[in-house]
Amino acid sequence: MKLNSLLSFIFLAAIACSPKENSQSDHSLTHSELLSEQSLLSVLWYQQSAEMKAIYAQSYNLAKILMERNLDELEEGQRPAVILDIDETVLDNSPFQEKMIERGETFSVKAWNEWVDRGEAKLLPGAKDFLEFAGQKGVAIFYISNRHVSTFDATLENLKKFNLPQANADHLLLKEETSNKTARRNKVNEEYKTILFIGDNLTDFKHSYANRGEDMGTEYFLQTIDSLLKYAVILPNPMYGEWEHAIYNNQKGAEADQKVKFRKKHIESGY
Repeated sequence: MKLNSLLSFIFLAAIACSPKENSQSDHSLTHSELLSEQSLLSVLWYQQSAEMKAIYAQSYNLAKILMERNLDELEEGQRPAVILDIDETVLDNSPFQEKMIERGETFSVKAWNEWVDRGEAKLLPGAKDFLEFAGQKGVAIFYISNRHVSTFDATLENLKKFNLPQANADHLLLKEETSNKTARRNKVNEEYKTILFIGDNLTDFKHSYANRGEDMGTEYFLQTIDSLLKYAVILPNPMYGEWEHAIYNNQKGAEADQKVKFRKKHIESGY
C-alpha cells in the first residue's frame, strides 16, 4: 500500500510540475494587440452578416432615387456628376483589417499600401449596379479617395477589374498632400454639377464634418441634416473612420495605451 501511495504521489506531482502548452489565452496582450483585437467583431459583422449586405443594397437603391430626383432639378446646361469614395464604398478592404488582427497590429501606411498594391479588394453589394445606372443616365462618375497618389495605378487596375463605368485616369482623384477632399471636389465642380455624394464618412460629403467635439459631431450633423439627406448617401463602416478620431479627442498621434483608455471612456453605460 505504501509503495502504491508513493507512486501515485510521484505521478500526480509530475503532472502538476510539467510545463503547460503555450496558448493565446496565456499571452498578455500589448495595447497595440488589444486595439487590434477589439476590431474583431466589427470586421466579422462587415464580412459575414446579411445585415451588412442588406444595408449596402438598400443604400445604393436610395442613391438611385436621390440621383433621379436631383437630376430633375438641374438647370439647363448643367452637366451632372456623382462623386464616390472608394474604400468601404465601392471596394471592400475588410481582408486588410483581418490581417491586422491576425498580426496583432494596427493601421500603418506601409501595411496599407502593400494591401492596395495587391489589387485584391472585392466589390461591395449594390455598387456596380448603381454605377451602371448612373452611366446610363448620362451622369459623370468620379472616384475621389484618400488612397495616396503613389497607389494610383494599383487602385485604377482594381476598379477596372470589375469593369466599372468611367473607371479611368481622368475620373480617379487620389490624395497628394491633404486628406481634405474639398479641392478635388471643387475641381469636379468646375465642369460639372455634383448631384450626389456617396461614402462611408460624412467628410465624403463636406469636410466641415471633420470638426467634431465632445458631442462627436452630432450637433453639426443635426444642423445640416436636410442638405445631407438630399445630396448624400452614407454607408456603414464600424471598422474605422472619421468618427474614431473624435473618440481619441482628435489626437491622431495618440499612443495605443491612450487609445484604449479613450475607447473605454466614451462607452456609455445603460445602468
